[in-house]
Amino acid sequence: MTIEFVRQVMDTPNVIYFPFCDWLFPNGIKIDNVFFTIPWFNGERLEIYWYGFLIAFGMLLAVIYANSRTKSFGLDSNRVMDVVLCGLVGGIIGARAYYVVFNMPRYLTDEGGLSIRSVLSIRDGGLAIYGGVIGALIFGGVVAMIRKVKIPPMLDLMGLGLLIGQCLGRWGNFFNQECFGAKTTLPWGMTSSSIIDDLYFFYNPDNVSVITNQAREMVAHPCFFYESLWCIVGFIVLHIYSLYFRKFDGEIFLLYIGWYGAGRFWIEALRTDSLYIPGTPLKVSQVVAGTCVIFSIVIWTFNYISVRKHGYTFYYETEESMRLLKLNEDEIQAKRNRRENADGELNVHILAEDADEDETTDGTEAAPEENSDETSEDTPLEEAGDDNAEAENGESD
Repeated sequence: MTIEFVRQVMDTPNVIYFPFCDWLFPNGIKIDNVFFTIPWFNGERLEIYWYGFLIAFGMLLAVIYANSRTKSFGLDSNRVMDVVLCGLVGGIIGARAYYVVFNMPRYLTDEGGLSIRSVLSIRDGGLAIYGGVIGALIFGGVVAMIRKVKIPPMLDLMGLGLLIGQCLGRWGNFFNQECFGAKTTLPWGMTSSSIIDDLYFFYNPDNVSVITNQAREMVAHPCFFYESLWCIVGFIVLHIYSLYFRKFDGEIFLLYIGWYGAGRFWIEALRTDSLYIPGTPLKVSQVVAGTCVIFSIVIWTFNYISVRKHGYTFYYETEESMRLLKLNEDEIQAKRNRRENADGELNVHILAEDADEDETTDGTEAAPEENSDETSEDTPLEEAGDDNAEAENGESD
């Protein structure tokens, strides 16, 4: 970057530039972390951020996908949805708690106490994916035991769904201009006024202001993009694997934590905004990611050897799974029958009312004609004529 270009970047906030491929975006990409606003109390407007929207949208797609795959894993969709919904709540709580624990000084008051208001102010940012996974496992696991959902195949669904959610959710970091990495000269390196500020002081912590000449190198790795790409590739691979190569229940989840952990380990090494274990130079996410990789390899190897020796029966092949799926299908069919019967009774009732109205209308119109006919036909005209004749005869006599 030239000095003139650095000055242009610093003078245009909320614009992301790609200085090494400026032919693609010569004027950069203007972004706004607010997706849209809605009317709120006292004439104010509530801002809905891209970050929150993308996380919610990713969750929705994950739920839709999980619901479409329940039968292939031998699970009852109704029970799975109970687990998923509680797991989502637990994921949000866990993601926030994880971030707060490893960034505690930010949430302490001047007196040294914990600021509950700051902790609960989730709209100000601060979620950690590993905390979300832990929270989802705890909350979802409890509900799975209560609802008698087999946990290993449920974990397989969860792993695939998490990859979808993480792939989309990471793009919220793009709109927030965060989760970028160290300096790079790669064609896709990005910079902006906020990136220059953060990255410059990361490399020059003793400086009190940005020196334009030294800021020319502040072009960062788009770590959010690396992780998003890693997740979508992982989802495609594990989705295909789950269809044709799965060897035991829970295998997909083991492969998920291994795949994501491996990617997160090297991506986290590039980041300059990581959370650290207090009192150590160790990045929390790197330690957790490395542990997940080792754990998944050990457990997968043990299970693979066991399956090769003794064989394996998938849950969807068991009598329990077939019985629960049959029960679910019967419940769905019963609801459908009740709905059809209710619709049929309603139609019959409506037709009956129409028929009654027609009969009433016909009877009302016919009655005067019958009365008129009876009057004209039943009146004893001859008798009346005889009486008149007798009267006339009497008068003549």
